[in-house]
Amino acid sequence: SSTLVKPEFKVDVVVIDAGHGGKDPGTRGKKALEKDVALKIALKVGNYIEKNVPGVKVIYTRKDDRYLALDERAEIANKNKADLFICIHANALPGSKAHGTETYVMGLHKDNSNFELAKRENSVILMDENYKERYEGFDPNSPESYILFSLTQSAYQESSLLFAKKVEDQFRIRAGRKSRGVKQAGFVVLWRTTMPSVLIEAGFLSDLSEEQFLSKDSGQELIASGIYRAFKEYKNEVESIN
Repeated sequence: SSTLVKPEFKVDVVVIDAGHGGKDPGTRGKKALEKDVALKIALKVGNYIEKNVPGVKVIYTRKDDRYLALDERAEIANKNKADLFICIHANALPGSKAHGTETYVMGLHKDNSNFELAKRENSVILMDENYKERYEGFDPNSPESYILFSLTQSAYQESSLLFAKKVEDQFRIRAGRKSRGVKQAGFVVLWRTTMPSVLIEAGFLSDLSEEQFLSKDSGQELIASGIYRAFKEYKNEVESIN
């Protein structure tokens, strides 16, 4: 009798996406720009993985200050058949005392602040030519548009949540950051990917002490090493289950 061999699931290809870039600066603090902070952290995460996890191919959506549309970012991950997509951002909420890290997976926002954040991140598509055709008529400012996301609930949500939780645990326990937890929201960049994917908000540039932390090499290293350790843990767990 033939034995059914279950295909092994490996985490061999990771795409690291530094949010924003070029003509799109993202959020800002007193001095820091989100696009710069995100890129520095992204390159550090990739470097940790390349040095310490042999056999894993690291692909960056950008390694310098350039503009990339959200569909292009997802396309890089899909084309390279990535096993994990890690999107790195920094938050801002001027006039509030909000601070801490958040890691998002694709889903319907549970509260208004998640929706506002998704709207802000998704509004980048308005910079793209033919955005209505490219994004299937999606309007980042229309609440009705987001119903589309509930119809395409990700097949990878369980794996995305597993990785997201590991990231926030690392931030809280090892990096000593305030973790605001794992959340869900309708991000176009995650909606377009066909693998487990998360969007990490590394802190609030609108909070002065967090802006200073994220602007320093040591702060970026702490965040990057947390993401790297979460990746290593996730890879080990996923590969041992299968």
